[in-house]
Amino acid sequence: MPHLTTPGTPAATGAPAARIGLAAPGWAHPMLAPREWREPARAEVPPLHWAVLNVGRGPGARPDPYCLAAAARLREAGTPVLGHLELRQGFRPFAELVADARRFLDWYGVSGFYLARCPSDPAHLHETRRTTRTLRALSDGGLLVLGHGTHPYPGYAKLADQLVTFEGGWPDYRWSQVAEWTADHPPERFCHLVHGVPGTHLEEALRIARWQGAGTVCFTDRGTGGGVSPWESLPGYWDEIVSRLGTGVSE
Repeated sequence: MPHLTTPGTPAATGAPAARIGLAAPGWAHPMLAPREWREPARAEVPPLHWAVLNVGRGPGARPDPYCLAAAARLREAGTPVLGHLELRQGFRPFAELVADARRFLDWYGVSGFYLARCPSDPAHLHETRRTTRTLRALSDGGLLVLGHGTHPYPGYAKLADQLVTFEGGWPDYRWSQVAEWTADHPPERFCHLVHGVPGTHLEEALRIARWQGAGTVCFTDRGTGGGVSPWESLPGYWDEIVSRLGTGVSE
């Protein structure tokens, strides 16, 4: 993908400043969130860096016609669609992961995979490498995003196109610190997912992402109350953040 670099590639000295882009880590089913799945098709909305398709804790039991149509629209709009694979912090059976990956590819033609709850410790690095190599082969070099939610052991940076190094609420994000080893990689390698960001602090959140070297973000004012994922719907300031990022926010 043009907005991502080869794993392990350091930032080039004197290279043009990277721009922050948007990701969608988990919109609700298209029947429940029709606007979300249609928004990227609008001409004024820049292509998302990626969007995650999670039919039913993975690809579901059978092809879903609503998800098939939604995934097709995103691809036509230039957004890579990633199949949601749950790693369970490294304890998901390998055969289950491969079976789900094949269903995503066969049914929805995904462009790669989002590995949710990816382990971050050195002990699981070898098995995660086995998983990512297999997924690369199955998807003909498809896009891989590791959903750590925190800074992992540095060796994980060699396994995927992008790492989610922060996932959490705004109060924690405001005071978060970046791991020193991330400076050896360009911003395209890192993503931040932050919920509960007030609209009045949107610019501050973007500044933090730039300072910490994250090239992809998902900011929302939605919270985690009521057992509902904050990523299921668009933020209340969707049009504003699209306007800010439409021409790119320079690093």
